[in-house]
Amino acid sequence: MNVNIGIDEKHRKSISDGLSHFLADTYLLYLMTHNFHWNVTGPHFRSLHQMFEEQYNEIWLAVDEIAERIRALGVKAPGTTAQFHKLATIKEETDIPAWDKMVKILVEGHEACARNARELFKVADAGGDDGTADLATIRMKSHEKTAWMLRSLIQ
Repeated sequence: MNVNIGIDEKHRKSISDGLSHFLADTYLLYLMTHNFHWNVTGPHFRSLHQMFEEQYNEIWLAVDEIAERIRALGVKAPGTTAQFHKLATIKEETDIPAWDKMVKILVEGHEACARNARELFKVADAGGDDGTADLATIRMKSHEKTAWMLRSLIQ
């Protein structure tokens, strides 16, 4: 059945492409945050362990919302690690770094997602997609705030 939600096919395609890249970055950030939650050590263990858990739970909910937005536009959402690695700008951390390096890596991940959301907003706005623009704005603010909080730990 054709999708007739008031956004033409060309714009739905470009918006869903942007959402797919954003989904990939968000998913990889989720995986890194969860991995760091499991493996953090050092003098700030308890506070970072709890903080990372709060963050990965929040990111997990966002992953679902982003994927469902892609589906609402009538496009299949990427859902494999191979697809995510191909689409993502964030590079997966394969080592278990020290706590301060973990924080730095997560700051960079959240900043990348904030930039990605900012670009997604522009594409959504140009296509008249207020739903995706709203999602991008909410995610951008969340990633900027989380980056600030993490950055404050190592400054």
